[in-house]
Amino acid sequence: MLSAALAALLLDALLGEPRRAHPLVLVGRLAAWLEQRGNREGGSVLAGGVALLLVILPILSLLVWLLAGLPEWAGWGVQAIGLWLVIGARSLVEHGRAVEQPLMAGDVETARQRVAWIVSRDCEALDDEGIAKAATESVLENGADAIFASLFWFLVAGLPGAVLHRLVNTLDAMWGYRTARFERFGKVAARLDDLLGWLPARLTALSYALCGHFSAALRCWRQQASGCDSPNAGPVMAAGAGALQVRLGGVTRYHGRWKEKPELGEGQQASAHAIGAAIRLIHRSLLLWIAIMMLLLVAGA
Repeated sequence: MLSAALAALLLDALLGEPRRAHPLVLVGRLAAWLEQRGNREGGSVLAGGVALLLVILPILSLLVWLLAGLPEWAGWGVQAIGLWLVIGARSLVEHGRAVEQPLMAGDVETARQRVAWIVSRDCEALDDEGIAKAATESVLENGADAIFASLFWFLVAGLPGAVLHRLVNTLDAMWGYRTARFERFGKVAARLDDLLGWLPARLTALSYALCGHFSAALRCWRQQASGCDSPNAGPVMAAGAGALQVRLGGVTRYHGRWKEKPELGEGQQASAHAIGAAIRLIHRSLLLWIAIMMLLLVAGA
């Protein structure tokens, strides 16, 4: 598992995500099709749970069956390539840079358009600071979802574990909104995502602390995380903001409604520089995980 994980990270660093026919895109289309047919008149928790199973069970069953029938060397290759398709470290950095670069150059309109690609909040009226906050929060939170949680579940349960987490996280991103349409239909996906992400989120928060301003990260994690709606995003973003010595959170607008988010972090207000700092924090944290995996690999040799 360790060597396959390291190979997958190398593939991601060299190649990034596939530009065409990414499996998660196909999963997203299936999920959208099921939601359109099963989420009528506000839907129900049961309908959302059934839709989730219809997405997850066939994929996991096929994957387990495939791995069980392969020789060890071929199974290793499938595990490495599969994890490469699941994680998104290079893609996350590219999306962050796409916002950082025009914002640094003073092109606020381009930065506003690009941050709308990666966040669910309303971006039309965001100023420089609002754009920087949105992008920095997205980089920090998705570091947990798109990198470290997938690595964690891969090391615990192989490729089926990583795929399970990524599928659930994708469905939560599509259905897990507290709106009239998704409040009930997306509840199973949201709660299962919270469960699978609980421990990886805290390991991510600890990694951010170890790779940034340690005492500030722990202080912000302890004092601010509980104020967030999400039990997992709270520790990740609070610790990340503290590690970066930057202030995040505050009032923003989602789906036409203003929302008072808790203040996270401490120190300077967010700017374009915070986006780059968050990316560097992701890189340092990933290097920490790689170093630990290599030590475990050598120790087990």
